[in-house]
Amino acid sequence: MQRLDFYRSPSPGPRPLILFVHGGAWIGGDKSDSTGEAKIRHYTQAGYQLASVNYRLLPEVDIEHQADDVAASLASLLEQARDLNIDTRRVVLMGHSAGAHLAALVATDPRYLKRYGLTPGDIGGVALLDGAAYDVPSQIMDAGPLLGFAYQIAFGSGPARQSSLSPASHTATGNARDFLLLHVERPDAERQAFTFADALESGGTRARVAGVKGRGMEGHNRINAMLGRSDSDATPIVDEWLAGLFGSRAY
Repeated sequence: MQRLDFYRSPSPGPRPLILFVHGGAWIGGDKSDSTGEAKIRHYTQAGYQLASVNYRLLPEVDIEHQADDVAASLASLLEQARDLNIDTRRVVLMGHSAGAHLAALVATDPRYLKRYGLTPGDIGGVALLDGAAYDVPSQIMDAGPLLGFAYQIAFGSGPARQSSLSPASHTATGNARDFLLLHVERPDAERQAFTFADALESGGTRARVAGVKGRGMEGHNRINAMLGRSDSDATPIVDEWLAGLFGSRAY
């Protein structure tokens, strides 16, 4: 049974929803240690209902099941929209690292949400924090022999499955309506962000890429840990994007 944490905004009336998907290289991580007090305080005070979801991990399941877990969590929240004061017209997926990949996959490949009577078009926006593997084959090539082998364990060595699990392969039609892709100073993360954004825009979907300070894995972890704090470079970028996505009434 999958579990999620729900943090209610003090603002009255139906509120926009942010569903956060944690990272951890598809093999680790947790909804509680990946959300952080800064995100909870910042987004609920800004008028958002915030949820953070766990998903089953490799090798217990494969990545397809992880994406299904995310889709199921979103469907469950929307089914309880009246009780949870969620505005179902204003929904955001947000993910970090592997969670960014899973959020992007659910927001582009319709097979995951279809099972629950939803489509990617039901998602208003997707905010991705220094994600990876938006294009799995190029990620494996960028990673080099050692890390490339780790990606192949997760995604398999077959080109068809790697393509199927690449969000960039599903951008021609029917995506979530708007994407924000943030990256730190990691060359592969930057290349993945721009490759995915180009694919989205070619399919007619709005996509913005923004870089923030922070080198290597320290920066990769910091962008998530700091989001929601006033001294985070990423916080005002995400806030501005959200404001444009839903308008000032979202606040």
